Amino acid sequence: MALTDEQLLGEIEDLIRSLPTNETRILEETAERRMWIARVLAAIARWDPPSGTQARNFTIAMRGSNSRLADAALEGLLGLLYEANASLRLSTIGPVTTAIGHGAVFDYFDEIRKLIEGANADLFIIDPYLDADFVSRYMQGVRSGVPVRLLARERISTLLPAIQVLVQQTKSTVTVRTSPHFHDRYIFVDGRACYQSGASFKDGARNAPTTITQITDAFAAVRDTYEAMWADGVQRFP
Repeated sequence: MALTDEQLLGEIEDLIRSLPTNETRILEETAERRMWIARVLAAIARWDPPSGTQARNFTIAMRGSNSRLADAALEGLLGLLYEANASLRLSTIGPVTTAIGHGAVFDYFDEIRKLIEGANADLFIIDPYLDADFVSRYMQGVRSGVPVRLLARERISTLLPAIQVLVQQTKSTVTVRTSPHFHDRYIFVDGRACYQSGASFKDGARNAPTTITQITDAFAAVRDTYEAMWADGVQRFP
């Protein structure tokens, strides 16, 4: 019996939830790992047959002796998995908007944490009020090896020391730039999805109700605007 898009989305989201936090474990030859890979291949092929062929080629490269090619193939496979997830979410439930009630600080934190933890290849965060509290609250959720770009402005004097300590301890790759001409708050995940926060990340819903909204129709325009702003920004770290 054929799966509905909703059922396929549920399977893919379960695969993402069960992704090992240490991605090197995916390259290990264990029964658990082989079963997870098989489920990924089946789900991607059901979502899009040409992508299923590409995913199978990635898994062949993952078994090779060249560690650099194996790592690149793993990134390619995970990229297809996240793309399938985003595509199915849009076709089944549309853009995601989460309403956060006044004072529901933990709910806001949890929603932002999920977005940050979902990044697999690139995380671009934009907020003029990024500070040390943002680093302690959210940055520990970034997957190992995922480069982070922060576009900030107002609280650089507290943000930079916190970033420096984080990088020294975790060996994370973090770049900070400033720009004078922005006011909104966005998270770009892997260059494929964009989410706008109605409140500053440091405050969340502490002072008023807010929303976290996925940007879809205007995604390309918003992405290009902030990529250009990033390119013209002043580098502050490293």
